[in-house]
Amino acid sequence: MPERRFPFAHTFSIVARDPKNGELGVAVQSHWFSTGSIVAWAEPGVGAIATQSMAEVSYGPLGLSAMREGKPASVVLANLLAKDANREVRQVAMVDGKGTVAVHTGQRCIAEAGHQTGYQYSVQANMMLRNTVWPAMAAAYEAAKGSLADRLLAALDAAQAQGGDIRGQQSAALLVVSGESHNEPWKGVLVDLRVEDHSELLVELRRLLTVQHAYEHMNRGDELLSQGLIDQAFSAYEQAAALAPHLHELPFWQVVTLLDSGREQEALPILKRVFQANPNWLLLLERLPAAGLLKDDRRMLRRVRKLLG
Repeated sequence: MPERRFPFAHTFSIVARDPKNGELGVAVQSHWFSTGSIVAWAEPGVGAIATQSMAEVSYGPLGLSAMREGKPASVVLANLLAKDANREVRQVAMVDGKGTVAVHTGQRCIAEAGHQTGYQYSVQANMMLRNTVWPAMAAAYEAAKGSLADRLLAALDAAQAQGGDIRGQQSAALLVVSGESHNEPWKGVLVDLRVEDHSELLVELRRLLTVQHAYEHMNRGDELLSQGLIDQAFSAYEQAAALAPHLHELPFWQVVTLLDSGREQEALPILKRVFQANPNWLLLLERLPAAGLLKDDRRMLRRVRKLLG
């Protein structure tokens, strides 16, 4: 009987902890469908894991469970490898909530394969076109600026620039969680993006991250508004719209905020642009008072409809 076939998550990835804020993240790219569902694992305040090559998915949940109990990444990985008869086809990297890194590249991982570690991060790759991939990833991550998510993407870009996966590109994922543990860990997920099947997947993944940043500005605007900081809230809304001008929903909710604040004249030009893109936004606006999301001012709504024609 032939040996059981494992998921072919031959790929390059990075796991890292941001020493400034404790954020933990993993980013991965592969010529394999939905690689993120196999490779990328992270939990707020606990750790981040990449399990790849002929991947054993259980390294992800089992590794996080052990780190949640306080075991360092080095001990966790050693224990899991000791129980794995197929350890030599595995490539696994872990970083725990304190920044301890552990990584394993099995002797039977398909060339070119290897890894490199640095301060609170590890880069690893297998089935690469060249053996320059993981050193380039490490250099790019260390030189990059911005958020942890941005720096993780810089490492992926560097890998692809060196030729990346010998088979080409198909899917990628980016997962970042907060540095504080949660009883409800889903609340600490900061970025969870996947591109499942795309010819320019790193371009698409970065585009999605930009869209996420736009929504973060939008949410920040709502938070500032709840604190009565109206001008700061509107500034955040404008930043959101500037990052994703193709998304009409972002200025729509800015309109809702303006109308609720009695700033009708400022709202109307924005609403007109949104309405021209899709008249259904006005219909949605008229339904919001019943849901308690807009003040119930029927005269105002009639004025709005009249001005929009």
